[in-house]
Amino acid sequence: MNKYLDIKDEVKQALKEGKPVVALESTIISHGMPYPKNVETALRVEQTIRENGAVPATIAIIGGRLKVGLTAEDLEYFGKKGPAITKVSRRDIALVAARNQDGATTVAATMIIAAMAGIKVFATGGIGGVHRGAEKTMDISADLDEFVKTPMIVVCAGAKAILDLNLTMEYLETKGVPVFCYKTNELPAFYTKSSGISAPNRADSAQEIADAFNAQQSLGLGGGLLVANPIPDEYSMDPLRINGAIEQALDEMEKAGIHGKETTPYLLDKIQKLTGGESLESNIMLVLNNAKLAAEIASSL
Repeated sequence: MNKYLDIKDEVKQALKEGKPVVALESTIISHGMPYPKNVETALRVEQTIRENGAVPATIAIIGGRLKVGLTAEDLEYFGKKGPAITKVSRRDIALVAARNQDGATTVAATMIIAAMAGIKVFATGGIGGVHRGAEKTMDISADLDEFVKTPMIVVCAGAKAILDLNLTMEYLETKGVPVFCYKTNELPAFYTKSSGISAPNRADSAQEIADAFNAQQSLGLGGGLLVANPIPDEYSMDPLRINGAIEQALDEMEKAGIHGKETTPYLLDKIQKLTGGESLESNIMLVLNNAKLAAEIASSL
C-alpha cells in the first residue's frame, strides 16, 4: 500500500469484493462551483452513483494524505474553503503531500490517485484540453497526456467549451487516445449536445465501452479511454447564447491578465454570471448524467 494513500473503508471493501467503484474529482467542488451549491452537487453525484449500482470515491488530498473516498465532513470542508485549496495536477501531487497540505485534484491527479487504489472508472464534468490561442501560449492541459500514462475510463461531457475543441481532438489523436462518443456521431461540447465535430468512435452501450477498455489493456496498449457523453436535451444550452458568453469571458480574462491554472475557474465563474446561472445548472446536470453512465460502465467491467 502506498504510504501516502488513505482509502475509505466502504471503497476498500468494494474493491476487495470486486464491486463497481467510480472515482470523482475534487476540483469541481473547490474551484468549479460556489458554496453551498458545490457541496450539494457533490452529494447528489455520489448519490446518483449509488442509485446506479456503484460505490462513489471522491478523491482529494487532505493534510498531505491522498484520500480515496471523502466523508460528508470532508466535502463540506472542501466546499467552504473553495479556491483557497491548491489546485493539483500531476506535477503538484508529491509537493503537496510532502508539505502536508490540502489539494483539490484535477482530472489528471484524480486519474493517478484512483489508479493507485485500483479504480478503473472516473466521472467528471469536462476534461481540460488545448486552450484557445495555444499556438502562442502553449497552454495545454496535463489532463490530455495523462490518458497516455494511466489506465482509466474517464466519462465526461466532452472537453470544456472554453477550449479549442478541434485542437483538443487533434492532440488526443496524436497521442493515440481512444475517444468514444456515447450514442452520438458528433463530439458533445459540454454545455451543448454537439460541437459539429465528427465522433472518432461511437458507442451505444456501457458494455461496449467496458469491452473496448478490457481489450486495450489485454493487448498491452496501456493508457486510458475517454467517453464523451452528451448533456441531456432538456439542459443543453442555446449555442449562440453560451458561445457569446464564452467569447465575452475570454476577452475579459485577457484584459485582466489571468493565465495558467487560474484560467478555467475564472472562466467558469464568469460564464455562469453572464448566463444568469444557466450555465451552472447545465454543468450540474451534465455531471449527474456522466455519473450515471460511469456507474453503468463500472458495473459492466
